[in-house]
Amino acid sequence: MSKKSPTTNSTNNNRRKRGETTAIKDLTEDQRQEIREAFDLFDADGSGTIDAKELKVAMRALGFEPKKEEIRQMIAQADTDGSGMIDYGEFEKLMTIKLGQRDAHEEMAKAFRLFDDDETGYVTFKNLKRVAMELGEDISDEELQEMIDEADRDGDGRVSQIDFERIMKKTNLY
Repeated sequence: MSKKSPTTNSTNNNRRKRGETTAIKDLTEDQRQEIREAFDLFDADGSGTIDAKELKVAMRALGFEPKKEEIRQMIAQADTDGSGMIDYGEFEKLMTIKLGQRDAHEEMAKAFRLFDDDETGYVTFKNLKRVAMELGEDISDEELQEMIDEADRDGDGRVSQIDFERIMKKTNLY
């Protein structure tokens, strides 16, 4: 039994390392440099670690607006040694995830703009019907209206960008 534990731990460590490498490879050189600069800027004492307060400031420098609870969750997720501090490797992993999320948000915003061709800030029945026709989809007006109603949270008959993103996430389209 004791022989299996080290193998399992070794396997888990290798998987984790492979995952880290894959995630880190997804970053551009500019993104890596930007993450490193943000970390170094707020690691004032040069200890190689930053605390929750410094993490929040570093994330702001990278264009994020994290809330206290998000910071707490991130530290709990990344702080593998329980020190309450995040080293550069942990920080880079977190920021890789955050940058990936930001890219997904940007992609959804682009998709929303494709629907909102009249630039009202909403997707209306008319917008949805146009897209369905352009895609050659044979969808009845009733079905299109049901789609609007499903996504429309405030009942104003149109879909805001927030509603659009929510429904895209809910249906796993993004």
